[in-house]
Amino acid sequence: MVNRFATARSIVAMRRWGPLAIVTLAAMAALTALTADAAARQAAPTEATAPRDAGEPIMAIVSIKSQQVTFYDADGWILRAPVSTGTTGRETPAGVFAVIEKDKDHHSTLYDDAWMPNMQRITWNGVALHGGPLPGYAASHGCVRMPYGFAEKLFEKTWIGMRVIISPGDAEPVEFSHPALFVPNREAIAAAPAKAEALPREAAEAARTADEAKKAVATAARETALLAASLRKLQGLKARADAELAYADRALAAARTDEAKARAEDLKQKAAAKAADLGTQFDTAKADAKSKLDAAAAAKEAAKAAQTRKAGTAKAASEAKLALEPVSVYISRATQKLYVRRNTHKPWPDGGEVFDATIEVPVTIRNPEKPIGTHVFTAVARNDSGLRWTAVTIDNGDNAKAALDRITIPQEVLDRIAPTALPRSSIVISDEPLSRETNYRTEFVAVLNNQPQGGFVTRRPTADALVASGDEPGDNGFGFGFFNFQRDRNPQTGITRPRGGQYYRQWQPGWQ
Repeated sequence: MVNRFATARSIVAMRRWGPLAIVTLAAMAALTALTADAAARQAAPTEATAPRDAGEPIMAIVSIKSQQVTFYDADGWILRAPVSTGTTGRETPAGVFAVIEKDKDHHSTLYDDAWMPNMQRITWNGVALHGGPLPGYAASHGCVRMPYGFAEKLFEKTWIGMRVIISPGDAEPVEFSHPALFVPNREAIAAAPAKAEALPREAAEAARTADEAKKAVATAARETALLAASLRKLQGLKARADAELAYADRALAAARTDEAKARAEDLKQKAAAKAADLGTQFDTAKADAKSKLDAAAAAKEAAKAAQTRKAGTAKAASEAKLALEPVSVYISRATQKLYVRRNTHKPWPDGGEVFDATIEVPVTIRNPEKPIGTHVFTAVARNDSGLRWTAVTIDNGDNAKAALDRITIPQEVLDRIAPTALPRSSIVISDEPLSRETNYRTEFVAVLNNQPQGGFVTRRPTADALVASGDEPGDNGFGFGFFNFQRDRNPQTGITRPRGGQYYRQWQPGWQ
């Protein structure tokens, strides 16, 4: 009622004052709009550098809402800049990523050879951070454009495996502690470099021993094969000599004259001598064959033991090298599994580096039907208790502490990775499964199902990738032997999230 009366009075006043009132009101409205526009421009993201000496960047957080990227070291933010993310229909996917390739002078294979300088790839299907034009709003095809100068300045500071978090809203790391986080062992960390140096030598020696044992088996096999052929020949000759002796006996029995008897006796003596000689040769060859067969059996057992030792020392050598690398763990409520990634720093011919993925195990999550959110826990530095951690939450469910409270990490996994956990190690907990884009040349790629993924979906699918499975070692020192078959990503029934974007189904060629 008050508003109606106020409106009526305003109309009367406008009629009384005429055009002057209309002009005044229009001017006031224009001034209000200009003031709001100025406030919006003032709030727009700008490039900034922290007023302190910066350490190496540990993670980058892109805010789609604020169109801003912020890089953090162990002590907080160090660099900020405006960005331009994907436009409507080609939105930049929100989720958890890592830098998997860097190219100083990259040209797009998807968009007319477009120049994307200082490109830092986060998926093999084409999502990346790179320098580009910034119109002041989301305008890319799904990548994250940064100012040209900022991208160039940043390029040499980042590293393969650096965490990149793309958040739908504003997010930042906060100091965090929890008993479930890795607590490294000082003695294990101190011993790790020496083990990483010594164990590869042991593995190489074990490999040589296994190769020699394999050659010995092959030699024994050839010798026993030749001996078997010789035995068959001697056996045939002896059978013929025995037949000749039997013939001589029959000839002697049939002889009627002295001359015939003499010839038959001579034939019998020669046949008997020949049969006896061949019998001796055959018995000697049989004894020799038994000895050779026993030696061949022993060689096979030795080769088997050598191969077992080779596999064990290769695995130990690989683990020793990996112990010098930060470890990343992904725990998915969708699949009820825990995945581990560590960079081997082995270059792949088609680009990027190979990540070890030999640990993939079931994990216990309390109340698995209840959303847990997406949380990234990062070890940023050492402290007196072992490691100092931060937490970033980009998808609500439980809070970070409650999420960790619900997880039980298998003790055998902790025994393998926790004692030598280093700064930059991380644990990611999420409702989401790993994206189809996660393979042997990535750390983890996981996108939020409740956010649009247009720029992700419109890209060509990455060619079917072989992924690690089980716990089989590769060759001596980060071999690729364990990347041998595809993983079924079908999550457990009853715990999927029926939301937009990426959906859950059995892992097959094509898109999730």
